[in-house]
Amino acid sequence: MIAGSCHCGAVRWEFDGIPDKLTSCNCSICRRIAALWAYGTMDNVTVTAAPDATVGYIQGDKLMAIHTCRRCGCTTHWAALGSENDKWRIAVNMRMADPADFADIRVRHFDGADSWTFLD
Repeated sequence: MIAGSCHCGAVRWEFDGIPDKLTSCNCSICRRIAALWAYGTMDNVTVTAAPDATVGYIQGDKLMAIHTCRRCGCTTHWAALGSENDKWRIAVNMRMADPADFADIRVRHFDGADSWTFLD
């Protein structure tokens, strides 16, 4: 299991298992927040926070809400908002974890700005 939290600790997450990869995306939001996303499902990711601890930012296609701690401003995770079939999807920002916990996990670079494909 890998655990992470925002800087102030108001938002915490746990990823049960080890992700097979992390994703660094260059889309307009991801490049600004410099997230390293670990994708999971509601079955293997738990987010613990008070109901009003995060601000959810919904952009573009409105398929996900990117959550940021209201207190310290760290982007902790995103959660899918799409159809019933997609609502189980979630990703956590591994930069909220101890760097040693994800140092050996492969990072793939995703071109979310143009081609919508992995660059490696």
